[in-house]
Amino acid sequence: MNERVVRILSEAFPQLIEKFVTVTIPLTAMSFALALVIAVIVAMIQYAHVKVLTPICRIYIWIIRCTPLLVQLYLVFYGLPSLGILLDAYPTAVLVFGINEGAYMAESMRGALEAVPAGQLEAGYCVSMSYLSTMWHVILPQAFRTAFPALSNSLISMVKGTSLASVITVTEMFRQAIVINGRYYESLALYSEVAVVYLAFCSILTLIQRWGEKKLGAYGGTR
Repeated sequence: MNERVVRILSEAFPQLIEKFVTVTIPLTAMSFALALVIAVIVAMIQYAHVKVLTPICRIYIWIIRCTPLLVQLYLVFYGLPSLGILLDAYPTAVLVFGINEGAYMAESMRGALEAVPAGQLEAGYCVSMSYLSTMWHVILPQAFRTAFPALSNSLISMVKGTSLASVITVTEMFRQAIVINGRYYESLALYSEVAVVYLAFCSILTLIQRWGEKKLGAYGGTR
């Protein structure tokens, strides 16, 4: 560490934070929201054992979980144009991250749904609630409480995984570091600075996760 490196890190830090706040965080939020919607729908289909749709959901989970995220990004961004399907880099990243993480979260949600006693669904029917109403007001709230740790882990993983968007030209924090490094050639210092930013943010999310688990645990214990 010398004066030159300190100056480079000082100049790079505001640029990295700007990209983290304006690109990385929104990309994570939108991708996670999409993944959560996919996960709930896929999990509910499997929980209800819907004919035709359940095998499709299982095939989706199988394909996504057994192929690398990087390959999926390349297939959509660089492969689909050969079929005449052109997508901008940012929407591609949101779509691929959402679909990818949705497969993992769907399994977490399915397990959480199956952990809810079957009598809860029957109780809903006994008070004249429809299937969807019972799922929304009775089953899903309990399932989300059970799945909270796994879903939180998925969110933290997604924050780090957004760095892969750099390979399809999305200028998020890591790609900004690559650009800056192209001018100064201080790879160790700059990439270490990026790692520290990820570490700090994910540590905050971890603390929030632990706080949420305690709150939900206390809430669950009073039911």
